Amino acid sequence: MNDILERLADTIEARKGGDADASYVSRLLACGEDAILKKIGEEATETVMAAKDGDKLRIVGETADLWFHCMIMLSHYGLRPADVLFELRRREGISGIDEKAARGASSRVEAERK
Repeated sequence: MNDILERLADTIEARKGGDADASYVSRLLACGEDAILKKIGEEATETVMAAKDGDKLRIVGETADLWFHCMIMLSHYGLRPADVLFELRRREGISGIDEKAARGASSRVEAERK
């Protein structure tokens, strides 16, 4: 699975700065952060709606759209799927409750430092 994510990330990178009239990815990247984030919000909503309907094929399709647009966002910020996979590996075996509590504690420490 990692192979497809890396190939897709390579394709997205190759389209940065490309012809916005010929490439959806180039066009979205050229529109900038707000357009990318708005598109992710739209895709997330469509994914939730598909899940609420219980339509498995639509859930898969909408999730693919959401992941794709998240990958465009990652590229915009100079990140790769490997960065997200690394974080998931880091969290593996850690209770979600404990992991969230640790994030909250580190956020409080950062706020106190300022």
